Amino acid sequence: MGQKRTIATSASEERLEKLLEERLNPGSNQEIIDKRIWDLFGETWCVMFTDLSGFSRGVAKFGIIHFLQTIYESQRILIPVLDEFDGILMKDEGDSLMVLFRNTNKAIQCAIQMQKACKRYNEGRTAEEQILLCVGLGYGKILKIGDTDVFGAEVNAASKLGEDTAKAWEILVTNAVKENADETTDFDFESISEIPPGSDGALRLVYTLEEPKWVVL
Repeated sequence: MGQKRTIATSASEERLEKLLEERLNPGSNQEIIDKRIWDLFGETWCVMFTDLSGFSRGVAKFGIIHFLQTIYESQRILIPVLDEFDGILMKDEGDSLMVLFRNTNKAIQCAIQMQKACKRYNEGRTAEEQILLCVGLGYGKILKIGDTDVFGAEVNAASKLGEDTAKAWEILVTNAVKENADETTDFDFESISEIPPGSDGALRLVYTLEEPKWVVL
């Protein structure tokens, strides 16, 4: 499987590189080449970026072993949630994850359940041991190159929201995510002022971290 994935990815990258080289040639029809690139690699996805709040400060204070332990623990508790909601993990870099979803509501529900998983994990742990998650979501047509990378305005917006704008426990989304989410009663949206480049608006997901309490009759 690993070899097949490498071959497929290499073929996609090689195809893209040739088209980009052609696009740079004097007199090339860039509009036609751009359409070919979008026809080849354009797909519609909901993209998620996650980040850990205060992570860099924690590394400076507690050292590289703490850094590695926190990454390990965060992936141990979060990746099973991604699998449950059909998220496809594209990249993990340091304390960040990049994940794709076909279904926008599954992406939102996954983000909520990831935050709840962190809350359960943090109970009884010291401040420096806690995992404080930030999430950004975007939705739209993107360029997906093999199984390794994606590009597009909504990718950039989700990255900005998740890795730079969101604070601990926050799930921030672009307008496109809200517009493509099904109506539901377990979350809502409120506008925020920090709008990332490439998006016409951004919102904070309003949800509850509290688990439902079951009443035994």
